[in-house]
Parts: sequence; C-alpha cells; structure tokens
Amino acid sequence: MTQISRRAFALTSLAGLGALAACGNGIGSRGPSIIDARVRQTLDHLYSNYPATRELRDDSEGQLVMPLITEAGFGFGGGYGRGALQVDGTTVDYYSATKGSFGLQIGALQYAHVLFFMTDEALMRFRRSEGWAVGGDVKYAFNDVGENLRAETTTITAPVVAVIFGQAGLQVGATLDGVKYTRIIP
Repeated sequence: MTQISRRAFALTSLAGLGALAACGNGIGSRGPSIIDARVRQTLDHLYSNYPATRELRDDSEGQLVMPLITEAGFGFGGGYGRGALQVDGTTVDYYSATKGSFGLQIGALQYAHVLFFMTDEALMRFRRSEGWAVGGDVKYAFNDVGENLRAETTTITAPVVAVIFGQAGLQVGATLDGVKYTRIIP
C-alpha cells in the first residue's frame, strides 16, 4: 500500500485549489455589466424552468443571485462565485461567495443558486453584516423527480429560502453549508 506524505498531500491539495482558482466560472473582472447580464440570464432560467419560484420572488424582500459557483476538492476543497443582490428587481450590491472544506471529497461541481430573503429583518441582517455565512435560518427548496420545485410549509415560513439548480459536475451533492458571502466592488 502506498502512503502519501503530508507534504505531498498538502502540495497536491494546493495544486487543486490553484486549478480551482484558474477555473473560468463565466464571470470575469469586466465589472458590473457582466454580473448583471449573468444575473438576468439566471433568473430567466429559474423562473421559466421552475415557475413555483415566482411566488418566492413575489413574497420576498430581495434575492441574492449567484449565477455560477465553481467548487473543486481533493481532500481540501474550495469554491467561488460572484453575483448580485436585487431588491425590487434592481441590483443594489455585488457579492462574492467563497467556500472551503476538508474531508473525504474528490471532484468538481458547478451550480447556480438564489437566496430569497423572505423577511425585511433577514435582508437587513444580511446587508449590514461584513461577511454573512449561511446559517440555520436558511431552508432549501428541492427538485423532486418530476423536476418541479417543491417547498414545504416550514420552508415557506423561513427567513431565507435557498434554491440550488443547474448542477453539473462530478461531485456528490450541492449545499450552501460553509459558504461566506462578502460585499465586493467589481
């Protein structure tokens, strides 16, 4: 049985994180117009493919739209993406999402997600924080077998509802545990 040294493991993991940083996640550094275009495309896709999310949009105080999150991991893992916070259909701030993890993992994954802030208090708490991490007050809406979005009663009454969609890659599952959102100036 071949054993790998800690140094070799660390170097391999760092190389994997470097590869993740080099991944083009579709959002360059060309500023707000690129992010806004991606946000519009993401919302159009979400509302046309999952019509039930329109009700979430109508009932929410605002939405954080992350058009593309790219994750990769081999022991150590990480993820990154950029998006925009919209209130009443208008972008009010831009955010990055970063994620780090350690454990039994290998692969890469890309997905989009939207956080619906269902209360004014949840939206204000998010906007006033210097860096907001997903917590226990977030509930998920899931795709069932028929590709319809379903949200349980407990989900609808949550202060923040997360919708994850468009998964592609070779990693199992997509959750927002451990994701930190930080306001950016693109």
